[in-house]
Amino acid sequence: MLKPSAVCVAVFVILCVGGWCQKSEPLALRGEQSLFRGSDRYDFSYVLPAAALECFWHFAHQSGNFYFSYEVQWVTGIGKDRHITATVNSPEGLLMGSSQDVRGQINFRTKETGFFQICLSNFHNRFGSMQVFLNFGVYYDGFEEMQHQKEQEKKQLNDTLATIETSAARVQSYVFHMWRYYNFARMRQGTDYYLLLSNYNYVTWWSAAQSLVIVLSGFLQLHFLKRLFYTKTTTDTQKPRC
Repeated sequence: MLKPSAVCVAVFVILCVGGWCQKSEPLALRGEQSLFRGSDRYDFSYVLPAAALECFWHFAHQSGNFYFSYEVQWVTGIGKDRHITATVNSPEGLLMGSSQDVRGQINFRTKETGFFQICLSNFHNRFGSMQVFLNFGVYYDGFEEMQHQKEQEKKQLNDTLATIETSAARVQSYVFHMWRYYNFARMRQGTDYYLLLSNYNYVTWWSAAQSLVIVLSGFLQLHFLKRLFYTKTTTDTQKPRC
């Protein structure tokens, strides 16, 4: 009689052989069509709690250009240490790059296909959280040219259309890199905005506290001055003694 564990293992093997196991890599369509090797990117803000470690995973194919940039926008707590530790690991667990600063960039060329791990550590600021703006993605050099060559082999396009497609692909690549630089400038602008807001609140509360201290000190000075000139009324039965 077969045990339940043996039956489960047998069913698992049959499903994997039959192609029912889900792969972490996107599946290509049947035929000669290969995987889509375009470009994808993400940018968002994330609040990292005190002394926390958060990781994100991003899929990339081999021979791609992986980029990751970040910047700390605001910090809460007592120490308000704005430094953060950022690391990027390959699918095999190898360290591809690290940074320990308020802002930083990690760029490298992918040599394998899989999910790359992006980790953020807030151990520098153990008593306060921080908001970090993240911008990461992957793009592939020569993708447009390779697709253009395949299309040229399948179809006989005229020179005018080929020139338009090449120019459009080149412009699209330039726009993508312009978007990257613009996104980095937007990170700096967000950081400056939160710094300006923090300074405004600091000046407002500090001015209110100083005004309160000035009013209180004036009241105390007036009170003690009045006590210096205070004279007690005397009567025949109550006269001051020498």
